[in-house]
Amino acid sequence: MSATAALVAAAALLATGCTSTKSDKVAGGKSAAGVQLVSPGTLKTCTHLPYAPFQVKKGGEIVGFDVDLVDLVAKELKVPQEIVNTPFEGIETGQDFAIRKCDLAAAGMTITPKRDKVMDFSDPYFNATQALVTKKGAPYKKVADLKGKRLGYQKATTGAEYAKKNGAGVELVEFEDLGLLLTAVKSGQVDAGINDNGVLFDYVKQNPDTAVTAEFDTGEHYGVGVRTGNDALRKKINEVLKKARSDGSYDRIYKKWFGTAPQQG
Repeated sequence: MSATAALVAAAALLATGCTSTKSDKVAGGKSAAGVQLVSPGTLKTCTHLPYAPFQVKKGGEIVGFDVDLVDLVAKELKVPQEIVNTPFEGIETGQDFAIRKCDLAAAGMTITPKRDKVMDFSDPYFNATQALVTKKGAPYKKVADLKGKRLGYQKATTGAEYAKKNGAGVELVEFEDLGLLLTAVKSGQVDAGINDNGVLFDYVKQNPDTAVTAEFDTGEHYGVGVRTGNDALRKKINEVLKKARSDGSYDRIYKKWFGTAPQQG
């Protein structure tokens, strides 16, 4: 993550609902497309805030790139999307699917072999890589430059794995969410932070006293997670993603949140 208005209290990480799409509800626990839903007439999406620009709370509403993409799925199913904010660890371990907390997870989540064992993934919908964020002017260009310094990472993410694998001699500091990590970088609590490049570039645009000083070619791809065996929903998500790429919806949503058209290839 494999990447927003910070929610710093543990209580704020408990499930909170936020309807994103308005449409006609269908009773009986199924959508019009015959997809089984954990709550009748609602598509529940697990995510972990904050993770701008993929999901972020603004003006009391949860919005973002992932939210807009899943809205396309909800529209196809003729139900509203409801966002469930939950700790990322519960998402990436598959626990939230096991207890039927949500139908899918859209959380800037990298597809990994470990995660693929506890959930099924849609086709990839976003390319990412790990990156380093520091105060502007800091000399750190790679993790090895931080020997004897403090490097922050977000719990249960691919950035955490990269830091632990490559951080010999570096003091590693764990944070519950991205907002806390970025605040620590900005305040000097840590010398640098590691996370997905998309969220870090979004952050430095809004915080010119910080900079992304390095990207590491980890070749990550985000996917939408569903409960293992939920092929009907997974296939519907893939159909919607394919259609969005062909009809221009994906490019429109991408440009809305990143300011540029997606790179081809």
